[in-house]
Amino acid sequence: MYDYEVFTYFYKIIYFAIQFFMHTILTTQNLKKRFPVKNGFHEAVRGVDLQVFEGEIFGFLGPNGAGKTTTLRMLTTLLPIDEGEAHVAGYNVKTQPQEVRKRIGYVSQQGGADRNATGRENLILQGRLYGMSKAETIQAANHLIDILSLGECIDRFVTTYSGGQQRRLDVALGMIHKPKVLFLDEPTTGLDPQNRVNLWNQIKLLKQEGIAIFLTSHYLDEVDFLADRLAIMDQGKIVEVGSPRDLKRQISGDIINIGVQQDEYERTLQILRNQAFIKEIVQDTDYLRLYVEQGDSALVQILRLLDTEKITLTSISLSIPTLDDVFLKKTGHALREEMII
Repeated sequence: MYDYEVFTYFYKIIYFAIQFFMHTILTTQNLKKRFPVKNGFHEAVRGVDLQVFEGEIFGFLGPNGAGKTTTLRMLTTLLPIDEGEAHVAGYNVKTQPQEVRKRIGYVSQQGGADRNATGRENLILQGRLYGMSKAETIQAANHLIDILSLGECIDRFVTTYSGGQQRRLDVALGMIHKPKVLFLDEPTTGLDPQNRVNLWNQIKLLKQEGIAIFLTSHYLDEVDFLADRLAIMDQGKIVEVGSPRDLKRQISGDIINIGVQQDEYERTLQILRNQAFIKEIVQDTDYLRLYVEQGDSALVQILRLLDTEKITLTSISLSIPTLDDVFLKKTGHALREEMII
């Protein structure tokens, strides 16, 4: 235990030292947005404070309707800010929107490519619209075609592209003018698992270009794999900020999920509450989530205990903490449940 505390202490010192020397590329203070609804207003974003550093991938995790896309649209000047302040690449989003737009790239969920033109034509047009010379645009386009593996399709009409190819082209369009910050709104929604992983790897390569990437997503594995740091958003507010590793460390030990028949639910709960090796129990409608230190030995104890009590389980599983567990801890409900429509 002592070794772990020493490691954590020095890890925090190194982390804050790195933060001190890194430059902030995006900040918000008390950012708010509301929309008129019948009999009043809906507060979509309720006082968001963020800080993003140069060269990092910053994940913005939360369920649909949490306020992620609304926040992103304010930061990209697509929605007016009701209250609060935001600065991107050194410029005030409210008072200097034109300067902000020159220094950001934005890839929306729908994408922005002209489907009746080739990929190369789209890139050249985008670069020229940003005021780049023809030579600069061609050079930048060729670089992005290489990084994002677009060579096989770049001279075909976009209508012929697969979902993965079109999404990679969308990212290239957001990068053509060499922005300081690239905003990606749910970049892999609708892609099959293979194309999702391919795009993740290419987003990792983009980080080597030295830009900050602001990524919104409701996919736990996506944010866990890509983000250096992330903010968890729920009901318009930021509930936690940190690296995936640090956030998962807040939940020490292991997690055991047990499914119980309804007529045995309360009796099972009372029996498990009296066990000292179980640190915490979270109740759900048809299962119990148990937080324990030693998952393997605790699993054996639980099975023996419930077998002695003649309680039959419908399911049992052992896992290490995930970002969904962090979300559950911070909000009281699981992120995966929010995905069910």
